[in-house]
Amino acid sequence: MTESTRVLIVEDIVSLALTYASQLEAAGCQVEIADNGEKARYYIEAGQREQQAFDVILLDLKLPDVDGLDFLEAAPELTKSASVVVITADGSINRAIQAMRLGAYDFLVKPVSVERLTTTVKRAGERLRLEQEVQVARSLQRREQFQGFIGGSDVMQVVYRAIENVANSKATVFITGESGTGKEVAAEAIHELSQRRSGRFVAINCGAIPENLLESELFGHVKGAFTGALENRTGAAREASGGTLFLDEICEMELKLQVKLLRFLQTGMVQPVGSNRAVPVDVRVVCATNRDPLTEMSEGRFREDLFYRLSVLPIDLPPLRQRGDDVVLLAQAFMARFSAEEGKAFEGLDDETQQTLHRYNWPGNVRELQNEIRRAVVMSAGNTLSLAHLGAVATVPTASAEPTERESSRTDLSLDADEALPGLSFQGLTLEQIEKMAIEKAIANNGGSVPGAARDLAVSPSTIYRKLEKWSLTGASS
Repeated sequence: MTESTRVLIVEDIVSLALTYASQLEAAGCQVEIADNGEKARYYIEAGQREQQAFDVILLDLKLPDVDGLDFLEAAPELTKSASVVVITADGSINRAIQAMRLGAYDFLVKPVSVERLTTTVKRAGERLRLEQEVQVARSLQRREQFQGFIGGSDVMQVVYRAIENVANSKATVFITGESGTGKEVAAEAIHELSQRRSGRFVAINCGAIPENLLESELFGHVKGAFTGALENRTGAAREASGGTLFLDEICEMELKLQVKLLRFLQTGMVQPVGSNRAVPVDVRVVCATNRDPLTEMSEGRFREDLFYRLSVLPIDLPPLRQRGDDVVLLAQAFMARFSAEEGKAFEGLDDETQQTLHRYNWPGNVRELQNEIRRAVVMSAGNTLSLAHLGAVATVPTASAEPTERESSRTDLSLDADEALPGLSFQGLTLEQIEKMAIEKAIANNGGSVPGAARDLAVSPSTIYRKLEKWSLTGASS
């Protein structure tokens, strides 16, 4: 949250409005309060005239002079210039969903916890700024290649600019994105564009190293520190001194080691395992995860203080299904590379192949596309890339983009459950119970992954997270 985040609270209960305001001001927001619709309109128009428009509007759906839904419907341009978050009582969830169909970004159910309020407002502000950056990116020179990335879509132009902006900062960078979106490529780009490029880029995968060895890999050890420590080890942090330390899959790190990592980040000192002496290092830290760090924090698997220490400069990499024609650019580049390696020559991708690439949802993102094209190049004969060798890509007609917020707000998750989740019986159950069963089954089928479950159910992950939070608060049962 930054001081530039301007929030208008439209709430007629003074005590609630003042509570929300104090919590958001403590998080760094600038806040105004309106206790009715007329005053809210006045503040909104005044802000636009003075070029100080609100970033986020918290709108209670029950106001003394106007219904919240009517307020939104009468001003459709409002949701384009600000992120509107509606506040509703527990019994009017359907009205909140109607508000989202009118363009609202999200909804909050009273009573609202401090964490839920500040997190939602932060995300709403970030969403607005991202859309504004996309508009700016469209007016700038487009790049189809950048530091190992291939892609000319609007969302990738934003990523390129973000990498350039953070490269020379000393602050830590937190890269998020699904598996296969290029998080390590982004980290290497940050290093190569920084003043530390002459130093080493050292990468550690926190999920691939056993817990008892990860501390030694990071901070080193002295001879005899533990069984098998036959000689001194420098550790990745000191090896990267003067350069960049990349911590991939940071959310896989155990809590005990998270404490030591936090101390290292705060002091700039490394203490090898088995040593009583701390050693100073000069290193820039970049980390990444394919999980939702906010969910990891709320479920107690990731320390909140470490997250805020790491997430000074966040960069979110979009999934391939949100990158439009980039999928064809990437496929052509991979085809050219692998054809040269295999000593083959192929014609360009025909319209049918391009449409096939667009239809597929790419759960494995760029990495999956790379593997599919390599397989097709190796297995295809002649000068035409055969669709028969594109595996699941050629046989699964899925959507090419994630559902929008309006689409993801639908409540009929169970409509597709019979196809996506065989083996469930819904006879005699309420709609909410069916939803809960379908979501829990989808999460289990995906090894606990909410994004994976969201793909199966054709909704956005945020929809599932909201429902899980609601059920945890109400104690809903199947």
